[in-house]
Amino acid sequence: MSQAKASKTRYKMGRLERKNTLVAYSFLAPNFLGFAIFTLVPVLCAIALSLFEWNGGDIAQVKFVGMDNYATIFASKKVAEKGISYFFNRADLGIALKNTVYYTVITVPLTIVCALALAMLLNKIRGAVFFRTVFFFPYVSSMVAICVCWSFMLMRDGPINQLIMALGIDFNKSWTADSGMAIWSIILVSVWRNMGYYMVLYLAALQGIPRELMEAATVDGANKWQQFLHVTLPQLKPTTFFVSVMMIISCFKIYDVVAIMTDGGPGRATKMLVTYIYDEAFVKVRYGQASAISMVLLVIVLLITILQFSSEKKFSND
Repeated sequence: MSQAKASKTRYKMGRLERKNTLVAYSFLAPNFLGFAIFTLVPVLCAIALSLFEWNGGDIAQVKFVGMDNYATIFASKKVAEKGISYFFNRADLGIALKNTVYYTVITVPLTIVCALALAMLLNKIRGAVFFRTVFFFPYVSSMVAICVCWSFMLMRDGPINQLIMALGIDFNKSWTADSGMAIWSIILVSVWRNMGYYMVLYLAALQGIPRELMEAATVDGANKWQQFLHVTLPQLKPTTFFVSVMMIISCFKIYDVVAIMTDGGPGRATKMLVTYIYDEAFVKVRYGQASAISMVLLVIVLLITILQFSSEKKFSND
C-alpha cells in the first residue's frame, strides 16, 4: 500500500514538473521564435548568398560562384579584373574597415570617459534626477532630428564654428564637408548621444559600491583620487567590460549617423562597413558581394568579442 502511494506521489510530482517545464518553455518560445525568424534564418541565408552571384532579379539567375565574392572584395579594382586577390590592396573593404576601426578606437574610450565622468558628477548632487533625464534624453530621441540639428550646428557658419572662432581659433570649415573633419563630426554626435545611456549604467554600478570600502580607504589616509583609482575603478570593472563590449559591437554596426550626416563622404572619408554593405546591396545591386562583406563583419565582431571575453576571464583569474 505504501509503495502504491509513493508511486502515485512520484507520478503527480513528475506531472507537475512537466507542466512547469511547459509553462517555462511557453514564456521562452516567443523570444526564441523571434530570434530564429528575424536573426538566425537571415544569417544562414546571408552565408549561403555570399557564395552566389545575384542582382535581385529572377531567382533562376542566381549563379554559384564559390569564394569569388570574397576574392573580389579583398582585391583592388585593377587586381580584381585580373582575377588575383591581394589582402586589403586599396580595396573599398580596406577603406571601410580602416574608417570603422578608427571610429571605434576613438569613440569607445571617449564615450566611456564621458559617461563615467557624468556618473561621478551626478552621483551625489542635488537635482541629479533632472540632470540624468537631460543627459539620457538624446539616447531616446529621433536620430534623424539629432543628426539634422548637429549638421546645422557643424556648418561652416554654424554655432560650433562661431564658438571656436570666438576663442581666437581660425576655423571656418564645414565639418561634414571636410574630408579630415567629417569622421570627427560622426564621433562627436555618437559620443554626445550615447554617453547618457552608459552614464545610467555607471550610476547604478556606483550606487552598488559598498560604503565600507570607501570608509576603509579614508581611514587608511587615501585621498579622493586614490580612492577613485584603487577602490572605485576596480569595483566598476564588470560594468566597464559590459559597456566596452556593447559599444564595440555598436560601433562596428554604425550606419544611421553616417547615412544622415555624410552619406559616407566626402569621397570615402566616412565610408563604414555597414554603409559599404548597403551600397553593394541596394545601390550596386550585388547581393552576393554584400553578403560576403556581412560575413567579414560578422567574423570581425565575433573575434573581437571572444578576445574581450578571454582577456576579461584572464584578468579575473589573476
